[in-house]
Parts: sequence; C-alpha cells; structure tokens
Amino acid sequence: MAHQAPEPRGAVVVPNWNGEKYLAACLESLEGQTRRPHIIVVDNGSVDGSVALVEQKFPGVELVRLPKNTGFTGGVNAGIQRATEAGQPFVALLNNDAVAAPGWFAALVHELEQHPDVGIAAAKITDFSGRHLDSTGEFYTIWGLAFARGRGESNLSKYDNSPEIFAASGGASILRTKMLEETGSFDNTFFAYYEDVDLSFRAQLAGWKIRFVPGATVRHRIGATSGKIRGFTTYQTLKNLPLLCLKNVPGPLLPAVLPRLWLAHTAFFWSAAARGQAGAALKGLAMAYLLTPRALAKRLHIQRSRRVPVAYIRGAIVHSLPPDAGRLQKLVHPLSRKPHEDRP
Repeated sequence: MAHQAPEPRGAVVVPNWNGEKYLAACLESLEGQTRRPHIIVVDNGSVDGSVALVEQKFPGVELVRLPKNTGFTGGVNAGIQRATEAGQPFVALLNNDAVAAPGWFAALVHELEQHPDVGIAAAKITDFSGRHLDSTGEFYTIWGLAFARGRGESNLSKYDNSPEIFAASGGASILRTKMLEETGSFDNTFFAYYEDVDLSFRAQLAGWKIRFVPGATVRHRIGATSGKIRGFTTYQTLKNLPLLCLKNVPGPLLPAVLPRLWLAHTAFFWSAAARGQAGAALKGLAMAYLLTPRALAKRLHIQRSRRVPVAYIRGAIVHSLPPDAGRLQKLVHPLSRKPHEDRP
C-alpha cells in the first residue's frame, strides 16, 4: 500500500495478528486523537479479516504486511523502521486490543518534548472496564523478575505523583527515535513478553530516563491476544527471563540476582508442569539455554556502552519479590524482604 512520506508529527505503531475483532475500536480511538499521529498497522500474517478491515475502513492508515507472525517484537520493529525512515521523531506503540483516550498521544508527546533526557514515556493502562489498573510502569527486581506497578488495584490515581519508573509497557508507550539510534530497537529473540523491559533496561544503562504519564490513558482487553495460544505465556516467560538478566544486569549485581532468578525460574517451571504445561515449560527452558550464547554476545556491547554507575541501577531496581508473587514469597522467605518493604 503506497503512502507519501508523512510529516514528522509522530507515529503510532499497532502490531496485529488476527485481531479483527478488536482492531477497529483501536484505530477509531487513534483517529480521534487531539494530536493526530501517523498511524501504522503492522499485520503479522493474519488469516482473518484484519487486512481487509484496514484497507476498506481506514484508508488513512498505513498498512505494513508481513508474510508470517514475527511476534510483538518483529511487528513493532517493522513499524518503527517505517516511522524512522519517514523522519518521525517519536514512535508510540499501542496494542491492537486497546483503546486510547483522546488525549493519550498528545500527553505522551508533550512529555518527551518537555524532557529531552527522557527516552521512553509510559501511559496509564487500565483493564477495559476502566475500574482497575493494569500498569503504571514496569519494574525490575533483585530476583530477576519484572512486574507491572499497580496491576489489579482499584485506586486509579495512586501512582499519579510517582513519575519515575524503571520500564514502560510496550502495550501503550512512546519511544524517542534518537534513543533507539543508541540502544537499538526491540530484541527479536524475545518474540513477546519482557521485550519492553529489555529495551527499557538498555535505555537506563545508556543514561536515558523513563517516566510515567498519568494523563495518557488506555483501556486494555487483557490477554485478548496472548490467550489465544495455550502455553504461550509459560514458554515465553521461561525463555525470556534468563535472557533479560544475562544481557542487562551489570556484573557487580549478578551474584545477588542470578541465584534468586534460578530459584524463581525453577519454581515457575514446576508450577507450569503442575498446571499441565510441562511441554511448554520444557521448550522455554531449552530455548533459554540455546539462546544464552547470543545473549552473552549482546551483553558485551550493552555493558561496554553503559553510561551510568552500577549504584544507579542498584538503586533503580526493586529489592524484593514482586507484590503478586505470594507463593514464591512463602517458598523463599529467608532470601527476600517482604513486598511492602520496597514497593515503588
């Protein structure tokens, strides 16, 4: 689908895989933004009516068609590349099963325009009913685990005055293309899950700040895409958590993180097996080992390019288990503070 080069006003990339059921609502919300972005839908080899929907009902939307499903990372990277080639200074991301409030894009762009040291800005994501939080920023812990701040909480404004975060959810955030020139884009080996924390970690190491923008709100149909494939979350989690750690955690912090991650990873594996997902768990574990040499090679470049002291990263991560890791908390209590002792 041919398009003239859009003016550099910022772009929004929407990755899509068989999302016809929800895609129209997503695109309508983007076309209704107070600051109108250049909208790019990247279709990951859908076999439903997604492509026809975009072509027939959204002629102003640029459609990038990929021949197969390349995951969240592959789809988003293709859109980011298109936006960068068009000279866009900012690229926002929005899940195809999410709906953005009218001022969402304007609020995110304003944050980057006002703070040149901020490389990524995160939106406030709620469940689709708008009654509970889904994410107000992501955090990384001394256990090598990541979690979404506020998930499931009903006080929607609880974190509005806490803008400093460790990472931003890829489901509704904005990236500065100048930052991406330094850090690179999403790591395709992740495919989906924790790829956003990985990019944010690299940004932190490179000296970029990441902030939460409470005025940029999105309602998200949680699990509408990932829930289509049984064992998908189990496989990606067991595969990607070790890669996230091996690539990004500075050397002096590894003695504290690696043993804890090993315990948590092992507990997740047996928990998945008990739920009847032993196959997915074994596959994830095997792929983590197979991808380790590649992760270590990437680590060399990432750590050599680090611009912040180790003390900065030590202070930025959470020194306890995620608030929702209740079962793991009981299992490893002697090695962990209680969640309330270090909650962002």
